[in-house]
Parts: sequence; structure tokens; C-alpha cells
Amino acid sequence: MSSAASATFASAAFEESPAALSRADTHEDVTPGEIAVGVIIGRSSEYFDFFVFGIACVLVFPAFLFPFLSPLEGTLAAFALLAVAFVVRPFGTALSMAVQRHWGRGTKLTLALFLLGICTVGMAFLPSHDTAGTTAIVALLVLRIGQGIALGGSWDGLPSLLSMSAPPERRGWYAMMGQLGAPLGFVLAASLFAYLYGSLSTPEFLAWGWRYAFFVAFAINVVALFARLRLIVGQSYTQLLQERELQPVAVSRVMGEEGRNVVLGAFAALASFALFHLVTVFPLSWIALHDHQPVTEVLGVQILGALLAAGAVVLSGWLADRVGRRNLLGAMAVLIGVFSLFAPWLLAGGATGNNLFLLVGFVLLGLSYGQASGTVTANFSTQYRYTGAALSTDLAWLIGAAFAPLVALGLSVQFGLVALSLYLLSGVVCTLGALRINRLMERQST
Repeated sequence: MSSAASATFASAAFEESPAALSRADTHEDVTPGEIAVGVIIGRSSEYFDFFVFGIACVLVFPAFLFPFLSPLEGTLAAFALLAVAFVVRPFGTALSMAVQRHWGRGTKLTLALFLLGICTVGMAFLPSHDTAGTTAIVALLVLRIGQGIALGGSWDGLPSLLSMSAPPERRGWYAMMGQLGAPLGFVLAASLFAYLYGSLSTPEFLAWGWRYAFFVAFAINVVALFARLRLIVGQSYTQLLQERELQPVAVSRVMGEEGRNVVLGAFAALASFALFHLVTVFPLSWIALHDHQPVTEVLGVQILGALLAAGAVVLSGWLADRVGRRNLLGAMAVLIGVFSLFAPWLLAGGATGNNLFLLVGFVLLGLSYGQASGTVTANFSTQYRYTGAALSTDLAWLIGAAFAPLVALGLSVQFGLVALSLYLLSGVVCTLGALRINRLMERQST
């Protein structure tokens, strides 16, 4: 199933790319639809890779790398490794901006491709703790650091270009396209793991079955990044990026001149980013540790939820163009806050409650996450938007999502599921506060 999906995905990418290339050769204008192709390709491949690692943190790494710990402690240790990539990602962004300033966007993405490919396929060959001891854990840590740096280097500026090129009355619609990568990537990753986990015995799955997911992730990353290279190195794209002044600027300069907008952009999306992990990776770990449902059944419900989320992402684009992107983001933050109050009751309600938590959570995630990208980063001056948008995204991932599974699982075990509610509510408060501050800043500037 996953192989067919990835082949279809790659085929679609290359069917669109020649059109963009032909426009580059004939100096015709690049349309927002063509830019959206590159955005969807890039985001889907990144999210697939991300979810493959996240699901492995629940189903593989606790027993594979931490057999000397309890299942709970092993899962928490794996979640700590999950967070590492988000911690180093801003450093990858800073390094990649320097590379691009000296050697160009194509060189930067090629290096990111090389590093990401090596790290992802390296995980597929990882030895177990029984075979290599602590060396296996250190090896995964190093590879995870490499993935984080590579993801920072994969920023191509296409989301900002898409936002600036889209018609003003349809910016919400085009903004949601890149966000579709999250549910699409999750569907592919969860489907692949559900098939492998359900088809193999536990010893077979832990010995070699899980490795196929990382081989597929490597293949999709290679195809997607080359497809993006074919799009952005064309002359029309290069000229359009230059005309929009979407060029890399030193991180220190951006933070010095517009650090406030970087922070506001990150906090404005915090409710969405907090919910992101709490309906994908966290519930899988909570339900698996407490034996509430079979793993394949949970993954099946999550796949259905991700499909609903994809529809909700599309709906968010339609809604945002009618009520305003920031108004929609604020309204969704309030609904996430309401949802958080019911979360403990749902997760303690057996299979029915678990399923309802997942399905409702995914719909809310789609509606909020669909407009979480760039809602406030439009405040950046044009010359700082390329680097500022990347840094805002990195910071949102770091603050909102990096430690979410680790903190939510650890606190829920220690203090009960009410801790999950408080965690989500903290993200809601941050989002509403950032949106309010942003509105006041706009009024002062007019």
C-alpha cells in the first residue's frame, strides 16, 4: 500500500514539474498553483519522515534500544530522542542560510538531501541494544541530530513565495495547501506501520520489519527533494524569488531587527502545534501502554482521523478567506481549549472514548493547522521574510511540539490525564495572547 502511494506521489510530482520547467525556459510567469506543487511535495515528504520516526518511538525503540527500562521509561527515552531534531533544527536553518548566501539555493537543498538521506537510511541499519549496547543509542542520537540539521536546511522559501503570489482574496486557500502534507504524511506512515505490525510476529517486526518504513522514507525524501530542485532552480522561480526579495539573511540580523515577529509568529501557532503531537504520537503511546486497544486498531482509527483532518485543512482554506485567517486561528484555539477539558474523560472512556478523542482531535487539528503557517509572519519586512518565516516555524515546533509527547506522557502518568488538559490549555493561552498582541501592534502602526 505504501509503495503504491509513494509511487503515485512521486509520479504526480514529476507530472507537474515539466510544466514549471517549461515556463522557466520560456520566461513565462509562474502561477500560484505551480508553486503549491512544490510546497505540497516538500511538506508531505518531511511529515512522512517525521511520523515514521514518531511511530517507531512507540512501537520499536523502547524494546529495541531500551530493553533495560520499563515500557514506560523506554517510551519516554525514545520521545527524548524525538525532541532532539527540533532542538537542533534552528541551528540547521542558520547554517543553511549561510550556505545559500555563499553557494546558492540549489547547493543548500542538495546538501540537505544528502544529509537527510544518509541519516534516514542509517536508521534502517541501526543495531539493537542487545547487539551493540549503548553504541546503538548514541548512533540513533547522532542520526537524529543530522535529521534535524537537514530539516533546517530543507527550507526553500516556497511557502512564503506562495503567500506573496496568491491573490489577496484567496490567501487562506493557498496557505492550506502546504499544510496538507501533515495528514498525507501521517496516512502513509501509519498505513505502512499498521501493515508491517499486523502482518509480522512481534520478534519479526522488532528484528527487521520496522526497517522497511525507514527505507521507504529514504526513497520518498530522495524523490521529493529532487522534484523540488527541479522546480526552484528554474529561471522563472529564481527571478520571482529575487523580485519578492525572498533571499537569505543572517539569523543574527533577523533576530536583531525583527525578533519580535519571529517570536509572535511561533506563539500564534502554538495551540495547533501542541495538538499536533497530542493526537498522533501521544495517544498511540498512552493506549498501547495501557492495553486499551490493539495497536493496529488504534492506527486504523488514526488513519481515518488523518483523512478527516485533510478534509478539514481544505475547509480551513475556504473559511479563512471568508472570516479571516487570524480570526479562524483564534476561534480554533478556543475550540481546542474546550476539547482539552474533555480529553481526560475521553481517554479514560475505553475504546469508544479513545476513538472519539482521536477523530475529534484530528478534525480540530486540520482546521487549526491548516492556517497555522504564516498567519503572523506576514508582518515581516520583505527582506526578512525568507529567513524570519523559517525561524518562526522552527521555534513553533520547538516550543509547541518537540517535547509534547514526552511531557504529556510523563505528566499524565504522574498526575493523571488532567495534565494533558493543562498542557493544551497553555498552548491555547499562548496563541490567543500572541494574536491579541499582533492586533494591537497593527492598530498602533496605522
